[in-house]
Amino acid sequence: MEPQRFSYQRPDNDRAKNLTPLCQTDRLWADMQLVKEGGENKLHSHTVSDGFFMVIQGSAKFYGEGDVLLAELGAQEGVVMPHGFKYWFESSGTEPLQLLHVAASDPNLRDVRVGPSRE
Repeated sequence: MEPQRFSYQRPDNDRAKNLTPLCQTDRLWADMQLVKEGGENKLHSHTVSDGFFMVIQGSAKFYGEGDVLLAELGAQEGVVMPHGFKYWFESSGTEPLQLLHVAASDPNLRDVRVGPSRE
């Protein structure tokens, strides 16, 4: 496998949530999520992949089971979600949330999202 150069161009549409793939290897993948009002996701977990989330712009709230607040994040702050941990998040500010998501897993195991299908 060779190094991959990537770039990001912010989507210009009215969708509540946009997910833009950035790069991928057999163990790691990254995307940028643009989340507007109504673009939150639902409680879910991943069987194998660990997830890294960093707020680039805006603010986010991450919740666990029972809507327990796990993290309230502003720009340049983040959280890591280990595999198997149930969570959901929402944009919590007045401006759209730009969220860098990086995930990694064992390439020999199939990662399954447990919970509602991807929004």
